[in-house]
Amino acid sequence: MGSPRHFLDLNGMEAGVLQDILVLGATYRRGESPSGKERPLKGKTLALIFEKPSTRTRVSFEVGMKQLGGDVVVLGHTDTQLGRGETIADTARVLSRYVDAIMIRTDSHEKLLDLAGHASVPVINGLTDYSHPCQIMADLMTFEEHRGPVAGKVFAWIGDGNNVAVSWIHAAVKFAFTLRLACPESLPPPQEVLDWAGAQGGAVSFGNDAAAAAAAADCVITDTWVSMGDKDEKARRAALAPFQVDESLMKSAAKQALFMHCLPAHRGEEVTDGVIDGPWSVVWDEAENRLHAQKGILSWCLQ
Repeated sequence: MGSPRHFLDLNGMEAGVLQDILVLGATYRRGESPSGKERPLKGKTLALIFEKPSTRTRVSFEVGMKQLGGDVVVLGHTDTQLGRGETIADTARVLSRYVDAIMIRTDSHEKLLDLAGHASVPVINGLTDYSHPCQIMADLMTFEEHRGPVAGKVFAWIGDGNNVAVSWIHAAVKFAFTLRLACPESLPPPQEVLDWAGAQGGAVSFGNDAAAAAAAADCVITDTWVSMGDKDEKARRAALAPFQVDESLMKSAAKQALFMHCLPAHRGEEVTDGVIDGPWSVVWDEAENRLHAQKGILSWCLQ
């Protein structure tokens, strides 16, 4: 038996594999089955571990697995001994005897890596404090649905240099598009991730000017200013105030620019109603595509 096909971070996967997963997801979105089987994951079970609350990740993975013919076991943060009375390694070994794949949404990236290192079934990163690759796969699918291939396009990230920004940096290298990040000096993306992108020849730049990043961009992306676990709310809001995505900023982007947000949105903070409800916005398609992209990920992991 070979090594399990984990889906952990975009930077650790080959570009061709990521493209194949997007093709799988797009096929499911069209109502077709790549394998020709109506229920290709019949008899398979996915464990969903949530140590953080979730709407889109929970529903899209559960519905996606069931649409593919499989079943799910949902485990909340009080439902397991994970990292409490039992080591993560032992939890991984036990779950691997019960289920065919594990998705985890947690705080610590090390916990994800530890789980994957000891599981004999695929492990999927549903979000950690370091990255959010499933979200970016849905975002890329959404852009290509509306505007064609992402290669050579310009994307602008406006706001906190957080876990979603990290996965956008990874994606820029793997999918060969330009990424401009505009973040407060106090909330930059991790320097080691920027260094990795530079070493890989990626077209990734980082600055503190939202208008400069958004100018003539094909897509403008933002995220909430305060996420789960953030304790410095007042300081964060003050630092991020100049990074609101409003109609003026979107009008400086390319004529056919799209606006994306992974949701939930705090209207009137990181984005105005006029943008998220306006002609640039594809956030609802983006949310729907979490379902289709994750069906592609599940099919690839369990092939």
